[in-house]
Amino acid sequence: MQDPIQIHCLTPVYNDWESFHVLVTHLEELQQLHQEYQFHVVVVDDGSLESPDYTFAFSIPITRIRLKINVGHQRAIAIGLQYVYNEVPSKDFVVVLDSDGEDRPEDIIPLLAQAQAQQGQKIVFAKRNKRQESFWFKTGYFFYKRLFKYLTGNEISFGNFSVIPTGLLGRIVNLGALWNHYSGSIIQSRLPMTTVALNRGKRYKGVSKMNFNSLVIHGLSSISIYFDQISVKILRLSLKGIGWCSLAVLYVLGEKLFTNYAIPGWASSLILIISGIILQLFSMTLIVLLLQLSSRKNVIPPSATIYKEFVEEVQLTKQ
Repeated sequence: MQDPIQIHCLTPVYNDWESFHVLVTHLEELQQLHQEYQFHVVVVDDGSLESPDYTFAFSIPITRIRLKINVGHQRAIAIGLQYVYNEVPSKDFVVVLDSDGEDRPEDIIPLLAQAQAQQGQKIVFAKRNKRQESFWFKTGYFFYKRLFKYLTGNEISFGNFSVIPTGLLGRIVNLGALWNHYSGSIIQSRLPMTTVALNRGKRYKGVSKMNFNSLVIHGLSSISIYFDQISVKILRLSLKGIGWCSLAVLYVLGEKLFTNYAIPGWASSLILIISGIILQLFSMTLIVLLLQLSSRKNVIPPSATIYKEFVEEVQLTKQ
């Protein structure tokens, strides 16, 4: 009989242990239906203030990584991925998902099927086909996707819910941008990936802790890892702005010096205002380019063991 495929489900949790309990219950049901897989749960306790008995006598092996401080959702994922890469000897696929139910456990199966169809050569993301969020969230997400594409030249239509083949995990955990934004770092790295269209589920318990400020920071984090591309975009826009402003100044001066047309008295003030705009565009562009060049001079070697500095304790429910 062939050994089951080892699936490690990585999920960060901050105080929301009720939802985590429901998640693991659903994973147990999934395990009963799919004996060809052996599911493991790796939960990153992101500095939770609550410490309940999270095991609840589950049959699925659970590894709890307790962090010293709260580092945020994206960095918790990065720590979990590095832990699995370094500490888990037997693994075939790593599933990254949220614990609140919006990433449905039953959707792991089509993601795994696609990953196996790709022979473990591609990362598989869940592309959202239907969302359950409010109108305002959907509106904000609509503009965020278009801003992301405009500034970076790439499209982003998925979140964290994904399946990573173990053969690609080593490349992911060495990405510096992983600590800012998981899915954005995958897009930037140009690692092979594909998507599966899936509906988003409803939250198990309570309400989301993600407020407006958190959403904005999350969106800006995904864009910030493209600092090089954004710097070039700003340079091009600034040069266009300087060019148009310069043409406007030359036009006003030409009308005043070389024609007999009556020039309004405010023309001189207009030239000064446009000249000020040119100076501001030039200064802004110079500052952005200097920041970009300054960031490139600091060469930080890739490291897949940074996670150790954040881990306070690791607890295993069963081997």
